[in-house]
Amino acid sequence: MRLSVALALSLLVATPLAAQDPPADPPSEMDEGLSLLSEGARLLFRGLMAEMEPALDEMGEQLKAMEPMLRSLAEMVGDIRNYEAPVKLPNGDILIRRRPEPLPETEIEL
Repeated sequence: MRLSVALALSLLVATPLAAQDPPADPPSEMDEGLSLLSEGARLLFRGLMAEMEPALDEMGEQLKAMEPMLRSLAEMVGDIRNYEAPVKLPNGDILIRRRPEPLPETEIEL
């Protein structure tokens, strides 16, 4: 997907803008080939976007449905850095240990 986006963007950048003067010479075979390649990349990119649109819409709807649950989870958990990496137990349970809170620093008078 990244490659197709990069290819499409590079071809769009390489094509002349409408405000530029057209070349004085008639288009060569190379220019014609680049034009066809550019048009093919545009069509490919549009096709990929058309295929991806329903999946992206569905993903957005699922995230909207999960939003209240995720917000309450975020409130409950707080800062994720307070937890160690998850551990999967042999029975399939997943254990997420809270890191021990550091002891308050006290000054010792000598």
